[in-house]
Amino acid sequence: MKTVFSYLKRYRAAAIVALTLMLTELLVELFQPYIMAKMIDEGIQMRDTEVIFLWGGILLLCSIVAFGVGILSSFYAAHVSQSFGYDLREKLYEKIQSFSFANYNSFPESSLITRLTNDIIQLQNTVFMGLRIMLRAPLFIVGSVIMAFVVNWKLALWFAGAIPFLTVFLYLVMKRGEKLFRSVQQKLDRVNAIMQQNLIGMRLIRVFVRMKHERGRFDKSSGELMDRTVAALRLTEMTMPIILLVMNAGIIAVLWFGRVQLEAGSATVGEIVAIVNYATRTVGVFSLISMIVVNFSKAKASSERIEEVLVTNATLADGDAAPSRSGIKGGISFQNVTFRYPDTEEPILSGISFRAAPGETLAIMGATGSGKTTLLQLIPRFYDTAEGAVSIDGQDHVGMKMENLRRSIGYVPQDIVLFSGTVADNIRVGKDDASMDEIMEAAKLAQIHETIMRFPRQYDTVIGQMGVNLSGGQKQRLTIARALVRKPAILLLDDCTSALDVRTEAALLEALKAMNCTTLLVTQKVSSTANADRILLLDDGRLLASGTHEQMKRESALYMKICQSQSGKAGAAHA
Repeated sequence: MKTVFSYLKRYRAAAIVALTLMLTELLVELFQPYIMAKMIDEGIQMRDTEVIFLWGGILLLCSIVAFGVGILSSFYAAHVSQSFGYDLREKLYEKIQSFSFANYNSFPESSLITRLTNDIIQLQNTVFMGLRIMLRAPLFIVGSVIMAFVVNWKLALWFAGAIPFLTVFLYLVMKRGEKLFRSVQQKLDRVNAIMQQNLIGMRLIRVFVRMKHERGRFDKSSGELMDRTVAALRLTEMTMPIILLVMNAGIIAVLWFGRVQLEAGSATVGEIVAIVNYATRTVGVFSLISMIVVNFSKAKASSERIEEVLVTNATLADGDAAPSRSGIKGGISFQNVTFRYPDTEEPILSGISFRAAPGETLAIMGATGSGKTTLLQLIPRFYDTAEGAVSIDGQDHVGMKMENLRRSIGYVPQDIVLFSGTVADNIRVGKDDASMDEIMEAAKLAQIHETIMRFPRQYDTVIGQMGVNLSGGQKQRLTIARALVRKPAILLLDDCTSALDVRTEAALLEALKAMNCTTLLVTQKVSSTANADRILLLDDGRLLASGTHEQMKRESALYMKICQSQSGKAGAAHA
């Protein structure tokens, strides 16, 4: 919690003002029953109109002061809580953005969404309550007890006797509630995860007629959330009846023994009214405390979940070396690289070594799971190697600033990601300040310009969520245009031409050659590898063979087998 609430420091002045105003309001309210006692004993009982108006005027003035400072206190408390929430949300989002893939994989997406939304809102509410109510409530109880003893200490004993019992009771409720509300947030994470998966995969769910199964998964998860929430609320909701029972018993005792003391002449009507007033107000304050206990339990669980993200150390440390003045040229070198994913023992890549000269095109082939995608992800340093080194232009890229490195790389992932917005907006993701001429040039190189010009609003056509209104080939070419618009020194294409026909793919590869950038192309098509400068053939994480298309046909039995199988399929398709 220390890290989370450290973001309150910059609003210390506003918080002090809010607390000062709250204490002023509290002092005024504490004196109101005392003033009422004076008005009853010295004015009403004595039938002295002048005294009644005097104390009545003071009481009215106190009410006006309490009203005014209460509004100002709420204003400052709201400013502090909302600003704190804004800063915390910004910092949390910034922290998530700094995560390596290894860090990111340790937190489910749905959980991060819940932490950025529900958990921060819970903390905002708690900060506001803390400045307006949380400190005020216990101080009001202490102040009421003190003032009751000032008025009549014998009657005050019956009122004050209930306070220690209720304090211990609320503490136990808070400790138990903290565990329950943490469990509620975890169940909410699970519900959000299922909703997210279902909304993204709605088409597949319908195609495979999985609606009933998915409803069952959601119902089960939602039911678990309901059960946990009911258990938490059952605990917290029982606090108010117990508080009322104990405090009302104290008020009855005050009234009973007050009558005895009144008859004995050791108490006045005003004193009894004042103490009963303090007791009834304390009942209301204890009801607030029960609500505070619930919110504090939620806030503690939420702060721990947020702190868990904030204190996570990024597994990748940024380098400080900038590229040479001429920029990154695109030379790539893998030197005996071995890689394994975090928390796994089996290496995904073992002893990989190769070089790619600036402007060279390398095609990477291999069976599913052979490590092709992982090899590409090591170049922009999404992960660090377990052994060996990856060098860019002869410099170990671990020492390079990641921003400089990645700005020189155009990356097209296997899983297509498009954003809600226009066609131009999606291409501009690759370069924020790209002009329309640059966008159109990239689209032409990616062989999608003519297709875009046939859209209703051309480059201003709005793309649906995840590109729902585009075909597979259109999505792939659009993501390629996004990578090309930045004119990268290194271009990484991860099996992103699978949905393209042979003619379009050939035109694309020919256009890429004219860009003179170092290109690594993951593919399963021999038609894509034939024109590459060199081919890397991976098998089970190892570099099985490398060379030109003709060399590989002569020297690699596996590559020859792949060529024969694809030429056979092509021949069958042609027939």
